[in-house]
Amino acid sequence: MSLLLVPLLPLAAAGAVLLLRSHPRAGAVVAVGGLALTALAGVWAAVTGPALTFAWSPAFDLVLRVDGFGRVMVVLVPFVAAPIVAYAARSEPQDRTRLLVLMLGFAAAMLVLVMAADFVTLLVAWELVGAASWALIGHGWRDRGNVEAATQSFITTRLGDLGLYVAAGATFAATGSFAFDGLPGAAGPWPQIVAAGILVAAAAKSAQVPFSPWLFAAMAGPTPVSALLHSATLVAAGAYLLIRLSPSLAAVAWFLPAVAIVGMATALAGGVVALVQRHAKRVLAASTSAQYGLMFVAVGAGSTAAAGAQLVTHAVFKSLLFLGAGIAIHATGTATLGERRLGRALPLVAVASGVGVLALAGVPPLGGAWSKEAILAAAVGASPVLGAGVLAAGLLTALYAGRYQLLAFGRGEGQRGLRRPTAAEIGAVGLLALATALLSGLWLPGAPALAEGLTGGSLAEGAPWELLAALAVVIGGAIVVVALDRRGRLMTLGRAAPTDGLVGEWLGLDALAGALVVRPVLRFSALLARLDDRVIDAGVRATARIAAFVSALVTRRVEISVDAVVHAGGSMAILTADLSRRSDDQVVDAAVEGSGRAVGIAGHQSRRLQTGLSHHYFVIVGAGLVAIAGLLAVYR
Repeated sequence: MSLLLVPLLPLAAAGAVLLLRSHPRAGAVVAVGGLALTALAGVWAAVTGPALTFAWSPAFDLVLRVDGFGRVMVVLVPFVAAPIVAYAARSEPQDRTRLLVLMLGFAAAMLVLVMAADFVTLLVAWELVGAASWALIGHGWRDRGNVEAATQSFITTRLGDLGLYVAAGATFAATGSFAFDGLPGAAGPWPQIVAAGILVAAAAKSAQVPFSPWLFAAMAGPTPVSALLHSATLVAAGAYLLIRLSPSLAAVAWFLPAVAIVGMATALAGGVVALVQRHAKRVLAASTSAQYGLMFVAVGAGSTAAAGAQLVTHAVFKSLLFLGAGIAIHATGTATLGERRLGRALPLVAVASGVGVLALAGVPPLGGAWSKEAILAAAVGASPVLGAGVLAAGLLTALYAGRYQLLAFGRGEGQRGLRRPTAAEIGAVGLLALATALLSGLWLPGAPALAEGLTGGSLAEGAPWELLAALAVVIGGAIVVVALDRRGRLMTLGRAAPTDGLVGEWLGLDALAGALVVRPVLRFSALLARLDDRVIDAGVRATARIAAFVSALVTRRVEISVDAVVHAGGSMAILTADLSRRSDDQVVDAAVEGSGRAVGIAGHQSRRLQTGLSHHYFVIVGAGLVAIAGLLAVYR
């Protein structure tokens, strides 16, 4: 049960932050402290490799286990999230409590995802990560545009998520279990289906072609949200899934080449898009897509160790770059590159961003250079064409990274009218810059073996010329950037106007998706709505009218029949009552009245006998005796 501490600690911190909503400073301390404790719990889990099984039903179990590359992720996720949350606590005043609670819950869901050892547990965490990302991107929900952007991101990634459901079903059909461990033993067509589903789900989550445009929509979220999504959580989920499961699908012949092709196309396309962008966060978003493309290339080339190393280094330096961009945006009030160069105004932030940019470009001895050299070695070993593609992607990276740094943090003028960053913001970027620099230790002896052990993969043996070629690419890119900057063409890249155009909008992918998917789906939906109104609802309405007509007809007939019986019964009752009244008047009342009159007459006549004369009484007594004697004689 102690394994549950890893996701429960950030959840507990979220609950505490909610309770402390009237004390924001205390809530911020609790949030960052909760993630620090989570990182320590992740270290313990990485060392001990615990597992937890819950018997959901006799058919399958839900399993959490820390093994393979998951040992790295349980430490990386809270480590990167902690400075980002600290930054958010000081830089985002609007609905701060809700933002911190969502970020902590998001980190907890991601931790469950990287510990999942079966498809059901993975899907639960996968959906939670998607739902939390939707809420985070749409954090500023009062702006309708933010809500629409969050919906676009959510629907795009959800479309790819269907592949994971297909993979889970195919795994169960092939092995009778949802466990990852059963994948190598799957036979028949099922491994092919599993591989296809996983590739689609991973490509959508990691913003690979053709799903890449959703990353631009995700930029509607606050800067710390962008930093968290692009570093070790949402976008990392797809690459992590491939690192985790690709060895189990090695028997599917087309799978690894397909992964490499998707990654290579995205690395090149993302590099071009980032190069022409003028929006600071969009440059970094396109860069994220391109860098994850290189991770896909490494997986496709058979080196999950190189992909894992790139994921770690990228998580650190990309979160650093996003937070630096956020400080620049808050300071100037604009996200447009080149509006104000902040090298002199914000020297500490400029230096920290420079460390991140050098790591992004692959300048030794930073860790980003080491992981890219490992990817280049794997790509060259798999295919010379793939190796050439990686070098081309490296050149594009050097170009857009250098352009971004000079336009955002080059030597500028003055410090007036700028919002000064807080100590927490400076501390966050400083910590991440330090971590980026410390990853230079990957160049030390023994680091390759450690990387292979932590990822469960292998590294390709690189040739000396590969390092020289990579350095030449970086230097060449730097020379071009400096030359363009001196000529005043760095913003426009020599074009007539500083416009992103079709290239900046993902080479038209967004427009193509709108033309081939969105608008046809909307038209089809409208057609279905009309069909529903005119056919299905018309049938329902006709049925209702027929029922109403029949009901009215039956009602009238029933009223006629029933009312006739009622009227007849009423008439009979009235007739009977009339007869009763007449008999009462003519017989009963007459008898009563006659009896009354007879009694009155008898009383009157008997009163006349009371004369007071005795000889009259003797006559009456004699008459009575005669009458009695007569009666006795008759009845005798």
